[in-house]
Amino acid sequence: MVTATVPTRPVAAGRAASAAARPTAEVLRDLEVTGGGLSSEEAERRLKRWGPNAVHSHRARAWLVLWHQLRSPLLGLLVAAAVVSYFVGQRSDAVIIGVIVALSVGLGFANEYRAERTAQALHAKVRHRAVVLRDGRPQEVEVTGLVPGDVVELRLGDIVPADLRLLQATGLECSESVLTGESLPVAKDTAPVPAGTALADLSACALMGTVVHSGSGRGVVVATGAQAEFGKIAAGLNGHQLETEFQVGLRRFSMLLVYVAGALTTSIFIINMALHKPLIDALLFSLAIAVGITPQLLPAVVSTSLATGSRRMSRRKVLVKRLVCIEDLGDVDVLFTDKTGTLTRGRIDFMRAVPVGGTSAEEVLRLGLLCTETDVDDQGRSVGGNPLDEALWDSPASASQRPALKGRKRVAVLPFDHERRMVTVTVTDAAGVTLLITKGAPETVLERCAEVTDPVRRALEAEFAAGNRVVAVASRPARADTVLTAADERELRLAGLLVFLDPPKPQVAEALGRLDALGITVKIVTGDNPAVAAKICHDLGLADVGVLTGTDLDAMDDEQLTAAIRHTTVFARVSPEHKARIVRTQRRTGGDVAFLGDGVNDALALHAADVGISVDSATDVAKDAADVILLEKDLGVLADGVTEGLRLNLGSGHPVSCDERQRT
Repeated sequence: MVTATVPTRPVAAGRAASAAARPTAEVLRDLEVTGGGLSSEEAERRLKRWGPNAVHSHRARAWLVLWHQLRSPLLGLLVAAAVVSYFVGQRSDAVIIGVIVALSVGLGFANEYRAERTAQALHAKVRHRAVVLRDGRPQEVEVTGLVPGDVVELRLGDIVPADLRLLQATGLECSESVLTGESLPVAKDTAPVPAGTALADLSACALMGTVVHSGSGRGVVVATGAQAEFGKIAAGLNGHQLETEFQVGLRRFSMLLVYVAGALTTSIFIINMALHKPLIDALLFSLAIAVGITPQLLPAVVSTSLATGSRRMSRRKVLVKRLVCIEDLGDVDVLFTDKTGTLTRGRIDFMRAVPVGGTSAEEVLRLGLLCTETDVDDQGRSVGGNPLDEALWDSPASASQRPALKGRKRVAVLPFDHERRMVTVTVTDAAGVTLLITKGAPETVLERCAEVTDPVRRALEAEFAAGNRVVAVASRPARADTVLTAADERELRLAGLLVFLDPPKPQVAEALGRLDALGITVKIVTGDNPAVAAKICHDLGLADVGVLTGTDLDAMDDEQLTAAIRHTTVFARVSPEHKARIVRTQRRTGGDVAFLGDGVNDALALHAADVGISVDSATDVAKDAADVILLEKDLGVLADGVTEGLRLNLGSGHPVSCDERQRT
């Protein structure tokens, strides 16, 4: 699926608009599907009929690569010189110039086409998946395999994979700027809209390419690929990407040479004629000057260097979306990175449940399992959940508690968001008793509890000091017909704490040393607890670990933040807006800034950085916002990429420090 930004333009009403104007029951009936989704066999039949859910993909086109080589101003100058030489009788010179042009075009074409083929192969490794109901159970499938009639789950940070008629919506808001140009997210629900409603007001549909800003939902696919509203627009675009600074500089340099050559050739020809030199001699001498000052193989040298860098990076598991972005990696001075999965293993293990106030550890665990947005397949495995929920469900301790969950039905869900940092559900048991359960960041959950004792706070601080990740679980009685809102998260009784472990990667300390040797300062930006982040950094040997929280940032103006960044290594409990502000502030101090992130909360910072870096396992939003994708979430892989970028800069004459030259 394509998620590039497209211009706002009128869009004719299509399948999404038609479906939005009708009740969900009618839409399901026309699609010959139930709320439980399609069978795998039926999905295969529909895929053959409708084709893959894709607008276009990255393909290497030989004719386009050849055109890129032929449109060089320098080649135009040489071709003109060869033609003139041929007609004035200097055919040997014309042949020599022609051979040079052919070699330049041939080398450039061979290298760029090979690079395009490599990029095509690497692009295929970046997968986008969606959670759908197939055979009556949730499954993860490639978005290209979605077909009309598939029932798709939507969660925070998802890119909507097709045009969906919503069947369920809980606090669902979608950012639709990619289609409508509106910057504010749009609230969604399941109620039909009047016929003829504009695209921007289709509240009953979630449209391909838009982003789930908050809440969750479920919808049935009504249009895929070029039939979707996004596809209608994207299919008509030429896909031309804006020039990078590197491309702009190269083009300006080429045009400067053309202007200089033209001016010198004309001036010398006029002077020779004024001195009554023979016409042919004057013309030949002018042509010799033009050819002499023209770097004939510059296009081939540039494309060869970039292609070589691309191949080296691909071998080191670094995917650069555009070849011209390779050079940027060598210029990075400061790297902001998240913690989970980068400094730590990223495979979180559930350790224990800590009961509070007479609650048993088993009950805390059961409440934690119930309070989740995660779906569970028929084998008891979590599907499409966040890492903490997956670790909880997959732990041996949860297996013994699953039988106790039977008979308890999840009635309503208030999904997680980055402002509340909690998820809340209401659950009804077999006796009809309803319980509201909240699970999330301890600081925010404890604020909503009626009573929290000092021993509990001390126990929490001890877990943080040990570098453990902690989730608090609280509950209170509720009514079964309650429509959950954030206002319901109050007067809770703390049930206990769920403790998880995500230890540092053994090779991270070495990778940090390599980045330091390359002149890159690494700073941690995380939504985790500051004590946990500081403990991880201390264990990895990062000295002088200054810590700031999101609350601290709110109290600073930009000038104060600029001064504080220099002495701060860890930024903890920060929001997506905080991350972007930190990156923008650092960029104003000079030097290039990179940001490494893999979540929806990292998208703003990825856009704000000089070099946005994500990983293959990241959310769709993060991967599409990034300039560079690591096929393995490892700082050592990033260090390899920076080394290649720096090597390219040195080879191209890009200014770098003496120390950097010695290190490389």
